[in-house]
Amino acid sequence: MPAALPLTQPDAALAACCSPVTAGIVSDEAATTLARMFKALGDPTRVKLLSLIAASAGGEACVCDLTDPAGLSQPTISHHMKVLADAGLITREQRGKWAYFSLAPQVLGSLAGALTPTAG
Repeated sequence: MPAALPLTQPDAALAACCSPVTAGIVSDEAATTLARMFKALGDPTRVKLLSLIAASAGGEACVCDLTDPAGLSQPTISHHMKVLADAGLITREQRGKWAYFSLAPQVLGSLAGALTPTAG
């Protein structure tokens, strides 16, 4: 069974810049950060790539591990991974000629938390 994306743990750094949308007005900086992340997730291919990474052994995947399941070429996967990395949703580690990607710690949880209503 594929692993679920971790969407429940808040990240202090992101939480500090991105107060919950439903709890008040976000700053311009927080709105820009949130919009960049949501824009990156607005593409179904990128959502699928994140799910493939989350379901991978050790929570990381090489581009070479993603091409067949995603049904895309290596350059196309690399483009999507760059968009996800630029948005701060994944991290990249170079190992020889291959890049390995993992979900950025706690970022998805903080992103989900930004839209969670707070009791008030």
